Amino acid sequence: MIANNARIITFILAFVSPSLAFTTSSAPVQKTQLQLSTSDEGSRRSFLTNVVATAAVLPSLVLSNPTSASAFGGVKADEKGPLVYGDDSIMSPKEHGTTASPVQPDLRYGVSNKLADKISSYNRVFAEMGGYWEGTSFENDVKNLVASTGGPVTFYDSVSGKPLFVAPKGRSVDDFIEESKVHGWPSFRDEEVVWESVRVLKSSGETVSTVGTHLGHNLPDRSGNRYCINLVSIAGNPTSQ
Repeated sequence: MIANNARIITFILAFVSPSLAFTTSSAPVQKTQLQLSTSDEGSRRSFLTNVVATAAVLPSLVLSNPTSASAFGGVKADEKGPLVYGDDSIMSPKEHGTTASPVQPDLRYGVSNKLADKISSYNRVFAEMGGYWEGTSFENDVKNLVASTGGPVTFYDSVSGKPLFVAPKGRSVDDFIEESKVHGWPSFRDEEVVWESVRVLKSSGETVSTVGTHLGHNLPDRSGNRYCINLVSIAGNPTSQ
């Protein structure tokens, strides 16, 4: 147990931004919120104390969170398909965290701009709460758009407005929504990724946009690569570039 906790703490310290201050979901059995903040007095000392104090519950938090399981093993990524790896330098510090600018002011689906900015630009590990998207207009908007157009929906980078995912492809909209409900986050497959604008970091499975937006992680299963993505990171509007 001590070794496992030390490993988890090391993993967190390696990725957490100094300005990170938001919640992540716990195991399905017990809804617990873990809050990490380094903005208070004695920030680093308080942060380390907070991490150590919660180490006993971190294993369940980490494994139920879409942004970390790939770092601890599991089904390997399918590299035979269209998956495109990117260099860690994509997520290097820029003018606004890992991106050059904040998220757009008028994001879709009624998501929180504050949360979107933290997740997208100041985060490498954590995610919006599991099931967060079910409290937004995401499901209705997607189903209505598919019904009215007869085609898939394009999801745009909340920072740059670049297209990142087009879904559903090769499945029904009901199947797309159902898989997202099962896992707690919008879940995309290889053929639904716009690879011109999306990269996967081989070291961690972190899935990012080419402008440095944190999107989520690749968590492969028996059906292949599955990109578990934060809705707040793909709620942008298209921009003409």
